[in-house]
Amino acid sequence: MSTTMLQVTDVTDVAADADCCTPLTRETIDADRAEDLARKLKALADPTRLRLVSIVAASEGEEACVCDLIEPVGLSQPTVSHHLRILMEAGFLSRSKRGTWAYYKLVPGALGQLSQLLDVTASR
Repeated sequence: MSTTMLQVTDVTDVAADADCCTPLTRETIDADRAEDLARKLKALADPTRLRLVSIVAASEGEEACVCDLIEPVGLSQPTVSHHLRILMEAGFLSRSKRGTWAYYKLVPGALGQLSQLLDVTASR
């Protein structure tokens, strides 16, 4: 029986090391970063898009077929696809094609990064 040593990475203070995750209350942000954050917040500031993120997140493997997203939100396929495209462009979802269907998956850490940016207590 052999022993394999695994590298351990300390992720307890990711916000301090990553510019993308420094809370807004810790330092001022430049215009480009403000524009990017506003785009992400705008993408989530829609009830349908919030529901779509929630449905995808609650799906097995945090992934859902567009065919399974139409009925729960009560909108047409083109409208649902429009909302999904906005969430993809904002960096919250990724898309993969399987046959004729598109599957959407949460981008790992995307919601967590946004949460860290808005965490007022992290700066205290």
